[in-house]
Amino acid sequence: MGLKEWLIPQEKLFFTLLEDESKIVVEGAQALKEMMNEFDNLSEKRKKLKEIERRGDEIVHEIYQRLNKTFITPIDHEDISALASRYDEVLDYIYAVANRLYLYEIHHPTEVMKQFSELVLQTVTEIDSAFSIMRRMNEEEINRRCIEIHRIENAADELLNESVANLFKTADVVTILKLKEIYEFLEAITDKCEDVSDKIRDIVLKQS
Repeated sequence: MGLKEWLIPQEKLFFTLLEDESKIVVEGAQALKEMMNEFDNLSEKRKKLKEIERRGDEIVHEIYQRLNKTFITPIDHEDISALASRYDEVLDYIYAVANRLYLYEIHHPTEVMKQFSELVLQTVTEIDSAFSIMRRMNEEEINRRCIEIHRIENAADELLNESVANLFKTADVVTILKLKEIYEFLEAITDKCEDVSDKIRDIVLKQS
């Protein structure tokens, strides 16, 4: 048995691991926002996000390993696994955006990219709060967080629709295709976040 198991009761360990994963996702969103606002050294910033993604994968792998070895968990095995994998997809998409910015040789961030990165950070911050609340199974607080996440996701939908419409008013087809894909990936991050918040709410409702 490792040190963490001695310090944290077994029934609380999975909540702690999910919270650890959430902190890494927040770190990834912060790095993405920094990348958009300080658009230099993209190669190094992409590497930084890749390292953050790797640490997220390690947490998810640890969660899966412990699920395979633990019979009694604070919430259903399937729910823990679903939360871990869904939130891991958020980090995957964050890295995918950074990767495309580098590979597509985007030289300047658009104002739309900056707005999306702010919405992404707002969303994962709300989810991070929801994860910390989840161990208390406070339905009212979880609902409040989920409503805000839904509001942000709607704002991202509107931003995508407006920004893509504006792209097609330009003449540079290659730029249109590159930016459209990046915008769609950014909006998809907020979709994935809403999936996570929906799962958190389902779990709390199941436990109430």
